[in-house]
Amino acid sequence: MRNRLSILGSTGSIGTQAVDVAKTHGFEVLALAAGSNIELLEKQARELRPKFIAVYERERAEKLAENLSDMDIEVSFGPRALTMAATYPGVDTVLAAMSGTKGLMPTLEAVKKRKRIALANKETLVMAGRIFMEAVKRYGAELIPVDSEHSAIFQCLGGKREFLSKIYLTASGGPFRGRSFEELENVQPEEALKHPNWSMGAKITIDSATLMNKGLELIEAMHLFNLKPDKIEILVHPESVVHSMVEFVDGSVLAQLGVPDMRLPIQYAISYPKRLPSPAKRLSFKENSSLKFMEPDLKAFPCLRLAIEAAETGGNSPAILSAANEIAVSLFLQKRIGFNDIYRLVADTLSSLPYESEPSLEALLSYDRRARSFLEEKYS
Repeated sequence: MRNRLSILGSTGSIGTQAVDVAKTHGFEVLALAAGSNIELLEKQARELRPKFIAVYERERAEKLAENLSDMDIEVSFGPRALTMAATYPGVDTVLAAMSGTKGLMPTLEAVKKRKRIALANKETLVMAGRIFMEAVKRYGAELIPVDSEHSAIFQCLGGKREFLSKIYLTASGGPFRGRSFEELENVQPEEALKHPNWSMGAKITIDSATLMNKGLELIEAMHLFNLKPDKIEILVHPESVVHSMVEFVDGSVLAQLGVPDMRLPIQYAISYPKRLPSPAKRLSFKENSSLKFMEPDLKAFPCLRLAIEAAETGGNSPAILSAANEIAVSLFLQKRIGFNDIYRLVADTLSSLPYESEPSLEALLSYDRRARSFLEEKYS
C-alpha cells in the first residue's frame, strides 16, 4: 500500500483533513505545500516532520524557514517549489488540494513522474481536463478522485467503465434551497457560508450556495469518466447521504452512501484498493429513513446553468468560467458585489472573451489570466 505522501494545500479544508488521515494511519508525509498560513504550516511540520515544504510567497517562506531552523526541513518558495513538493523523491501519492490554478502545473508534473494523484483540485480538470487526462494516459499515472461525488462514482464503477450508462451527481442544494432568484438578491456572505451539511473552505462553500460547485463537478466528471454532459444528471439530495450514483447499461443503479465527512474519500484515495478503519461517524439508517431527490432550480441558481452550458460548449469556456467565478466569489466575500452578481459577472466574462475550441495549455493559462483581469480591472 502506498503511504508516502506529498500534500499540496495542506492548510486548506481538504489538506487539514488529509493531515488528520495521515496521523491516524501513520502515513509518512515527505512534502507539504501551502499558500500563506505559515502558523498552521509550522504546526503541521512539527507534527509530521516532512523533508520539504513549499510556500507560495518568498517572504512567508523565509519566515517559516526561520521558525523551523531547529529542524532538518528544507523550505523553498514560488511555483518551482510547488513542483518540487509534488515530485519529491520517494513520494508515492500526491494529495492535490491546492485551490485555484496554482495547483495545475505541479499536479501535471506529478503525473509525468507517474505518481498516484489523489485529486481534490477542481481547477485541474475544469480548466484543462482534456490535456490533463491525456497526460495521465500518456505517462501511466494513477488518478483517484477525492471529491465525495467523484469518489462515490469511482467506487460504484469498480473498474467496469465499459458498462457505464449514466451518472447521477447529487447536490445538497446548499443553504438557499427553495428560494427564488429574486429572494437571493440581498443575501450576505455570512448567510451563504452556513452550509447545512458540509464543513468546507469559504470559496467552495459559496460555490455550493450558488450551485456553481455542482456545475464544476459535472465538468470534472465528464473528463474523469469520459462522458458527454447529457450522460450526467444532477439531483438535489438535501440529506447528503447518497454521494452519487451510477446507472449501468442493464438499468441497474449502484449508489455510495455515507456520512458527510471528507476524511472518508481522502483516506480511500490514499489507501486504495484497501479499506482502512476510520474514526468517522457511522451512517444510521434509522436516522435517515427518508431520502429525497429532486431537480435543481436553474432559474433560481443560474450559475449551474452557466456551468452546464460551458460543459456543452467545451474549449476554453470552462477555464473562463472557473477563473471568473473565483474572482466573483472573492468580491462577494469582500461584500463588494451582491450574491446574484456572481452569476452576472461570470456571464459577462464568458460573453466578453473570445471562444477557442481546442486551446493549448498555454492558451488556457492565458484565458485564465484574461478572465481574472477582466473583472479585476472593473473593480480595481
